[in-house]
Amino acid sequence: MELYPRIGKNFDIKVFTNCRFGMMSWAVLAVTYCIKQYEEYGRVADSMLVSSILMLVYVTKFFLWESGYWNTMDIAHDRAGFYICWGCLVWVPSVYTSPAMYLVRHPISLGLELSLGILIAGIVCIFINYDCDRQRQLFRKTNGNCLIWGRPPSKIEAWYETTSGEKKSNLLLTSGWWSVSRHFHYVPEILAAFFWTLPGLFNHFLPYFYVIFLTILLFDRAQRDDQRCRAKYGKYWDMYCKQVKYNIIPGIY
Repeated sequence: MELYPRIGKNFDIKVFTNCRFGMMSWAVLAVTYCIKQYEEYGRVADSMLVSSILMLVYVTKFFLWESGYWNTMDIAHDRAGFYICWGCLVWVPSVYTSPAMYLVRHPISLGLELSLGILIAGIVCIFINYDCDRQRQLFRKTNGNCLIWGRPPSKIEAWYETTSGEKKSNLLLTSGWWSVSRHFHYVPEILAAFFWTLPGLFNHFLPYFYVIFLTILLFDRAQRDDQRCRAKYGKYWDMYCKQVKYNIIPGIY
């Protein structure tokens, strides 16, 4: 099973499944559900607007940050098998948009104040998620010669040995959002998903399936990433963990 399978020279299967089809289908379906609700009821409820706008903002954030996605576990480490391909072609478009799908037949009127509150909270979470990734991407691009929150970043130089026996090093960022926890960017991502689900209120379990699934997925991913980095960096990862104590949730885990 290949890590970066291609058809010909230019058609990258991972890019197609993960980005072009998966993420673009997410955006298209969010708009489609708004259209369907309008066809059914002659209006688009504020709950549907809030949920769909937040999903579209998140997808827009993804494409703005797309170059940073190439360094994530999905692209850099997970091979393009059934898990990745079926997940991005089927699971992402259908399950990730399920809160809006539920709202099609369950139009809920939130009112202006609650709608704006949920919308603003969701956008703040998406921005923090983006800023976490932006800090790490900037740090890597400049080899640590940058400013994080207005000051030079603290870092750990971690050495490792390649499969060919060559000694190399990477810099581990311990400033900004990355000083809060080792995978803090998952916190605003889960909260953003919660906020675009919240317009469905708490009348049914179905809209919250995605949030629960995402939480389990990201906690498992953080654990796998921790294990991989510990095996790769050894004592340097232990040093990093002593400096950035929590895996995801500050003060808890």
